[in-house]
Amino acid sequence: MAFLAMRGLAIRAARAGGMIMKSGISTGARAASKFIMGFGLVSMLMDIVYEGALSVQGPLLASLGASAATVGFISGLGEATSLAGRLVTGPLADRVGRYWLFAIAGYAITALAVPAMGLAGSVVTVGILVVVERMGKAVRTPSRDAMISHASAAVGRGKGFALHELMDQIGATLGPLIVSGILFATGGEYGRALGVMVLPGAAAIAVLAWLRHRNPDPARFERGTADIDDPAAAPNGAASPSAPAVRDADSVAAPVASAAQVLPRQFWAYSLFCGLSLIGVATFAVLSFHMVGIGVDESFVPVMYAIAMLVDGLSALATGALYDRIGPKTLMVLPVLSACIPLFAYGDSFAPVAVGVVLWGLTTGVQESTMRAYVADLLPSDQRATGYGYFALVTGVGTMLGGVISGFLYGSFGPAAIRVFAFGVEAVALLALVCLIRGRSVKAC
Repeated sequence: MAFLAMRGLAIRAARAGGMIMKSGISTGARAASKFIMGFGLVSMLMDIVYEGALSVQGPLLASLGASAATVGFISGLGEATSLAGRLVTGPLADRVGRYWLFAIAGYAITALAVPAMGLAGSVVTVGILVVVERMGKAVRTPSRDAMISHASAAVGRGKGFALHELMDQIGATLGPLIVSGILFATGGEYGRALGVMVLPGAAAIAVLAWLRHRNPDPARFERGTADIDDPAAAPNGAASPSAPAVRDADSVAAPVASAAQVLPRQFWAYSLFCGLSLIGVATFAVLSFHMVGIGVDESFVPVMYAIAMLVDGLSALATGALYDRIGPKTLMVLPVLSACIPLFAYGDSFAPVAVGVVLWGLTTGVQESTMRAYVADLLPSDQRATGYGYFALVTGVGTMLGGVISGFLYGSFGPAAIRVFAFGVEAVALLALVCLIRGRSVKAC
């Protein structure tokens, strides 16, 4: 019943945002919407897996004896691996043109790593599996985003990425609730709670294989040739005519630095802003570590995460639609919200912590939708997987620093130090964005 209610919410929100095409709209646009929703279903199922694990990452590590600094380091390293690893997988996907292969392989890694976390018996083992799981995201995400960017060209960049993010967050909401229910029923057995995630993981791979069969050439959406929803549009799964041909080994192994030289300066300025804004945001693992410390029951922590993910999805839809109207000015809300998170999230009672979790969900929604949408508008289609890879490198460093620094400050100086640090970093990030919007380099400011 919860799934049906969430699905209905997604459909109603998509209609409100103009994503569900009515009669009179081109068949190509309808096909593009179906493709985005198909990938949204895959992400929804896989987020049940990943976000279910992430919601208890802090308490799981704490139960094995990890300190706040260790939790912050592992969560930050995992997210950095997820983001910085795309520096390799993004350019490689653009070079060989095998976007579907990268997507399927990446989802499979996550589907296997999460159930294994429930069997791990040490902080080191869990830490390794966290990094492996995040590497799966690094493998799949540039290719996934590149394919979604083709389809979103037919329906609006902001709306396209926002709809995908909304469906993604349905899974991110259900996963923690499932884990919470199993932990409550079993008295805190993480093995059972994470082991059951093999089921949605397998379902996600099956849906992805079907989606690839139906849409072997997603670039056709952007070319305006997707007038029929026909897998024969690219026989036998052939690569897109507009996609890069598979090159020889020397070409594929060329230094990734050469790709960076052709990316526009505005792209790098934007990436810098995003990286700065993420440095000031703690990972949820650190936030959940604090929750347990003030007496929140471990089985209820995933519920808090589920609330954040629901807010995330609604935030993505709202800011995505706003982005299509006013462009990157939408992102000015990000550093403001990010600076407010530690004011509440590290409170001494449940009420302010709950407000902080909601604010964290709002910022995550902007990060996962509108941030990604602007990258697609800054780059030509044949550079997007590469661009997303480099973009992820910068934001990955920011995420890692955010997790490590917040964990260190929390354990050494307390929440007040985190608040001061976040305010300073987000003020600089806001200045960088203002300079970018005005068309000047950050240095010129």
